[in-house]
Amino acid sequence: RKVTLQLNWLSDAQHGGFYAAQREGYYAEEGLDVEIVPGGPGTAVLPKVALGRCDFAIANADQVLLARAQEADVVAVFASMQNSPRCIMVHQSSGITALDQLANITLALGDGKAFAEYLKKNIPLSNVRLVSYTGTVAKFLIDKDFAQQGYVFSEPLVAAAQGSDPLALMVSELGFNPYSSVVVVNRKFLDADSGTVDKFVRASRKGWQAYVSSPAAANKAIIAVNPDMNAEILEQSAAEIGKLCKPNDFTGAIGEMSLDRWASLREQLIEIELLKADAGPASEAFVIPRP
Repeated sequence: RKVTLQLNWLSDAQHGGFYAAQREGYYAEEGLDVEIVPGGPGTAVLPKVALGRCDFAIANADQVLLARAQEADVVAVFASMQNSPRCIMVHQSSGITALDQLANITLALGDGKAFAEYLKKNIPLSNVRLVSYTGTVAKFLIDKDFAQQGYVFSEPLVAAAQGSDPLALMVSELGFNPYSSVVVVNRKFLDADSGTVDKFVRASRKGWQAYVSSPAAANKAIIAVNPDMNAEILEQSAAEIGKLCKPNDFTGAIGEMSLDRWASLREQLIEIELLKADAGPASEAFVIPRP
């Protein structure tokens, strides 16, 4: 059974478990021939899966709820990361050690991002000049009073490799913690072929277990697809992602999701006015495939 997995970005460590599942033959063991399609800037992942142009896609949980509010009948079936990798990167020399201390700096945030709206609503940001995030660390490297959004497994590592002094402050510490690198399917596909979804999730879970334990082989596969990736940074990224997939206080299996987490996220999106109060119930946004 040939299926496609559309990634949300260029191939990197946040997709490591899927490449591990492919490389180690876990998809093949389930009778699946999985084509992993890299994304990039402007890739419309959720519309693509909603329209049936791919079988599986990667998104974050908040994006799933927002897409559903726009009548995209997409459903989450697996959460690679229990904790969000989203962070605010500051200079250690700034003396800032917590998000509620963000003050007297320039802060680059993505326009309209749910985490950014939650941040602005829940911390003072005294004398903070907000600018648009450009996708690079160039400004951070030359301006000690500059902070920016990032993923803990990406921008801080890149900045440190170039001699800077980044400190990653996790947005999840504010309580905004959507599942990340979530596998999403079209509801019609799920209803018509739940067996294939079950197989994909089983193999992906094994892949993520393998990647967290030993990422080297999958990292080679990622570099083969995305030669711009730095091998050393990719290794460091995998170590950070392992902590997000299996946090110290997490006792479940990789990929598990709970209604409480989804319901809490829905309420937070309503709080920041990205969802309307009458948005569909969180229980319809995800399913738990059969083991």
